[in-house]
Amino acid sequence: MTTLPKTSQAAGRVWQRMLSGRRLDLLDPSPLDVEVEDIAHGLARVARWNGQTSGAHIFSVAQHTLLVEAVMRERNPRIDARLRLAALLHDAPEYVIGDMISPFKAVIGESYKAVERRLLAAIHIRFGLPAALDEAIERQIKAADRGAAYLEATSLAGFTKAEAKRLFGSDPGLPQTMQDDYLTPWSAGKAEKRFLTRFQALCEPGS
Repeated sequence: MTTLPKTSQAAGRVWQRMLSGRRLDLLDPSPLDVEVEDIAHGLARVARWNGQTSGAHIFSVAQHTLLVEAVMRERNPRIDARLRLAALLHDAPEYVIGDMISPFKAVIGESYKAVERRLLAAIHIRFGLPAALDEAIERQIKAADRGAAYLEATSLAGFTKAEAKRLFGSDPGLPQTMQDDYLTPWSAGKAEKRFLTRFQALCEPGS
């Protein structure tokens, strides 16, 4: 098991200043330093697929998380809004650490995953979710994530359907109108606004 150094032991600066004025410690993140506006702003400016996608804009992590939540919602319309919020936030740590492509994550190994887990736990606590999700919920989110990756790969990143199926599983069967919306890369401003709007909707009582 990889052990990360405590903040006081780490060499150099281990925090990032956000536009909100918050300073988020990467090794010991506090939920009190997490703001959804910072998350939305950051994710809307982080590219999926290392930027190797078609379109006038990058396909942002913010747009990806909205696609994942849409896939989950389409598969199970009655699923609890809190679980859909967890899906929307599943890549939220990337507003701080960026979206590293899967092959490079494998090279770096456990240290990256440990930082990611700490950040996600702080984000969950900030917005009323369990620090660690139930395994059954994790599987649902992962399945929706893979379904979204299939759609992105075949629509935007140049993968054949056979190649995408081998890597990500089957086409999730999202209605074409939804695909036309979620798979057309948005500007950073639009992605940020849509993320915040969806976040607020999922946090409303009775949603």
